[in-house]
Amino acid sequence: MIENPIKRRPTRKIKVGSVYVGGDAPISIQSMTNTETCDVDATVAQIQRCVDVGADIMRVSVPSMEAAEAFGEIRKRVQVPLVADIHFDYKIALRVADLGADCLRINPGNIGSEAKIREVVAAAKHNDISMRIGVNAGSLEKDIQKKYGEPTGQALLESAMRHIDILDRLNFHEFKVSVKASNVFLTMDAYRLLSAQIDNPLHLGVTEAGVYRTGSVKSAIALGGLLMEGIGDTMRISLAAEPEEEIKIGFDILKSLGLRSNGINFIACPSCSRQEFNVIKVMQTLEERLEDVRVPMDVSVIGCKVNGPGEAKEADIGVVGASPRSLVYRNGEKSHLIDTNQLVDEIEAMVRQRVSDIEDAKAKEIIRTSFSE
Repeated sequence: MIENPIKRRPTRKIKVGSVYVGGDAPISIQSMTNTETCDVDATVAQIQRCVDVGADIMRVSVPSMEAAEAFGEIRKRVQVPLVADIHFDYKIALRVADLGADCLRINPGNIGSEAKIREVVAAAKHNDISMRIGVNAGSLEKDIQKKYGEPTGQALLESAMRHIDILDRLNFHEFKVSVKASNVFLTMDAYRLLSAQIDNPLHLGVTEAGVYRTGSVKSAIALGGLLMEGIGDTMRISLAAEPEEEIKIGFDILKSLGLRSNGINFIACPSCSRQEFNVIKVMQTLEERLEDVRVPMDVSVIGCKVNGPGEAKEADIGVVGASPRSLVYRNGEKSHLIDTNQLVDEIEAMVRQRVSDIEDAKAKEIIRTSFSE
C-alpha cells in the first residue's frame, strides 16, 4: 500500500456548531440550499436530503428580515450546523446570530461603518459563533477592480486581507476564508497566495463552476490540486445541480485522495468486449442501491479475469467476472462463486452484511469498554 503523501497545512481550528474546521479536524463537506428560505418546509427537506448523503455543514441565504425569521424556524428543525449567508444588512446578521446560526458568511467591508461591524462581531462573540469571509472574483471592490484591471490572484488576496484586517483589529479570530473564482487557475493562485499569509482555515470552492459534469471536473481539478498541496479545511462544490449532488462529488474528491471516507469506494472497469456481464448497468444499479451506506469500504467489480483478480485482492469485496459464475474475493482472499446473472443482488447482500458485521463489532466494543471502566 502506497503511503498517502499529503501533509495538510497547519491551521487554526474553529467551530461551526458541532463541527470543527481546521487543525487536525477532517475536511468537512458543505452545500447551500437553493429553495426560497421563507419556504421553511422545502428548505428543511432539502437540507435533510443533503444530510442523508453526508453533509457536515449547510448554508442558507438570508436576504431579508422575513428570511431571518424563517431561518430561525429552520434551525429548530434540523441538527446539522447552519451557516447564514448575509450581505449588506448588518441587522440581519444580528438577528440570525440570536436565532441560532452557527456561522455568519459575511464580508465585514460591505456591511457599513465600523460601528456596525463591531455590533456583528460582538453578537458573534456573545453567541459563540464563527464567521466566513467570502471573496469572489465577480464581486471585488471597485477600487481593487480599477487597480488590477481584471480579477487576479493578487486582487483576491488584497480583498481578503482587507476584510481580515478588520476582524483582526476587532480581536476576532474565529473565522475561515474563501477566495473563489470560476477559473481553475485563478482559484488555485488565489488560495496559494492566501495560504501563505494566514493560519485561519480555508474554505475551498470554484464559484459558479457550471453544470453537473463540467462543474464537477473543474472543481476536481482545482480543489484536488490544492488539497494535494495540503491547502483546504472545508469545501463546497458549486454546481448548477441539486445540492445533494455537490455533497456526493465533494466526498468523491476526498475519497480519491485518501483524505476521507464516506461510504463505498467503487473500483470498476470501463468495460470492453471481454466483459462477461454488463458492467456499466451493474455499477449504475449498485450505486443507486447502496447510496445510503456510510461505512467506508472498497468494492471492486471487474468484468473479466484480466485485471479482476489483482483489483479484487486489494478490495474489501471483489468480484471477477466470468460466465456462468463469477468469483468473489473477501479481504483479498478467494471466497466463493456467485451466479453472474444475480450480481447486483449478491453484491448488495455482501455489502450490507459487512456493514452489519462492522456495526455489531463497534457496539460490542462500546459495551466492553463501558464495563472495563
